[in-house]
Amino acid sequence: MKTLKNDRFLRALMRQPVDCTPVWMMRQAGRYLPEYRAVRAKAGDFLSLCKNAEFACEVTLQPLHRFDLDAAILFSDILTIPDAMDLGLYFVEGEGPKFRQCVRTELDVARLKPPKIETELDYVLRAVRVIRNALNGTVPLIGFSGSPWTLACYMVEGGASKDFRHIKAMMYNRPELMHQLLAVLTDTVADYLNAQIDHGVQAVQIFDTWGGVLSEPCYQAFSLDYMHAIVQKLKRKSEGRPVPVILFTKNGGQWLSAMVATGADALSLDWSTAIGAARQQVGKRVALQGNMDPALLYADKPVIRQEVSRILADFGAYNGHVFNLGHGIHQFVEPDKAKIFVDAVHELSVPYHQKN
Repeated sequence: MKTLKNDRFLRALMRQPVDCTPVWMMRQAGRYLPEYRAVRAKAGDFLSLCKNAEFACEVTLQPLHRFDLDAAILFSDILTIPDAMDLGLYFVEGEGPKFRQCVRTELDVARLKPPKIETELDYVLRAVRVIRNALNGTVPLIGFSGSPWTLACYMVEGGASKDFRHIKAMMYNRPELMHQLLAVLTDTVADYLNAQIDHGVQAVQIFDTWGGVLSEPCYQAFSLDYMHAIVQKLKRKSEGRPVPVILFTKNGGQWLSAMVATGADALSLDWSTAIGAARQQVGKRVALQGNMDPALLYADKPVIRQEVSRILADFGAYNGHVFNLGHGIHQFVEPDKAKIFVDAVHELSVPYHQKN
């Protein structure tokens, strides 16, 4: 086991003291970087890029060459699990992911075969090993998965949706069938994340992208209960240190107390929730990650630094803050703006971590 040269991200997730606030960006390896676009063109398409461990490693490390980030995140996609269930995943430029087969009936659910993680998703695990080796102990590597509800949204709708009419119809008309689908996905996500941990990731994040489209009782029953089950199944220690778990429900700021009860180590916030108010609500029970509006990176340098300063002040001089955007970095952001953001977090956060 290599000693981590920079472990402030992991320490912050466990609410331990750090010298400055750690920072990383969701989708930090992506289309805003010209070098990413060059590798994607070489790979041929997005899925081919994901399934080639060397390419996945190259694009994972690209933002770390440009910016002083405190973590790398595995380059992959949240839809690897349904793809391995033979639903015919493909991507349409400008429209996002689509499936050739939808899951909408009792027969569709019964036909689903949970993938064998070590064989059918071996390309992900190989990428984890290659990236860990390439990182050489510089910063930790984050693994991830979509939440069962979010995966189900894509599987039932057949792609992205604005009204979620098919999955909500299933949820209300056939709740038992919805629970059957979510139970299959829950076991698979837990196995998938545990395999990532076994192969070298040092923290994991569950992306509940579409949990925020639910009413409060439905969020608890059809999203949070299943994430709770996953958290309870995860390996929480590897290589002699804790493996922190982060939950991220977009537009889920009103459910933070319920999310704390899952046993996760950290909650990730989007920009619609004030981080100071969130900290008051959760106290010292979990770390918080977030939560700058990604669109701030279109602003000028003084504006970016001012917003970083405001969020740091809102959180205050407490342990347990990982700075991030409230969602993924936009593809049209200039890379220099991302550098301004990352450097500002490190520089401006130092006073909050100095002992009185």
